[in-house]
Amino acid sequence: MPRTLALTDSRHAWLIACCIPAWASVCLSAGIQHHWLARQPWVWRADLGWSSFWTLWTAPLVNITPFHSLSNLLALAAVGVLGYAVDARPREALALLIAWPLTTLGLLLWPALQWYAGLSGLIHAAAAIVAWRALTQRGTRGMGALLAAGLLIKLLSERGWAIPAAFDSNWGFNVVYAAHLSGTVTGLAAAMAADGGAGILARWRKLKPT
Repeated sequence: MPRTLALTDSRHAWLIACCIPAWASVCLSAGIQHHWLARQPWVWRADLGWSSFWTLWTAPLVNITPFHSLSNLLALAAVGVLGYAVDARPREALALLIAWPLTTLGLLLWPALQWYAGLSGLIHAAAAIVAWRALTQRGTRGMGALLAAGLLIKLLSERGWAIPAAFDSNWGFNVVYAAHLSGTVTGLAAAMAADGGAGILARWRKLKPT
């Protein structure tokens, strides 16, 4: 029984980490849609550099249309449930929070991109973290392989490294494929670093004299 409770508590950290950007996105998007807030101060713009550093966090929270917002929230919820299903731990939650601003920062690798807004980059980061977690434990490696393959196929089809953004008639605006690539790479790197850090900490505790 204690082991089951501990597992449940650890998975709650992942759900909380997913809920933080989701709830913040709902609040910010609602404020913009109802004209309580201006959109521009929250959107990441390459020409502003570090003078608007907060947009590393706020840009993913801003969605272009209500449908865009709803679609992203549903996608983030789905990844959150997948993470719960594969027993995502607090270290995966930490990896997601670290990947949040770094996903936006990674867009500097594409000088042609002038601005960015939307949760899609963070969703890809979360999916990469869940895939890594699933691949590194017994019993969920099949799910991890499917998720990783799906991400890889999607990234290869989008070719975000060569086509950072392109107009999508289904959405009615430019989709930033570079954010999907940045999020996936950043999420995977953050998950691997969190695992490595946890391993180092565990070894240090074993060596620490009592």
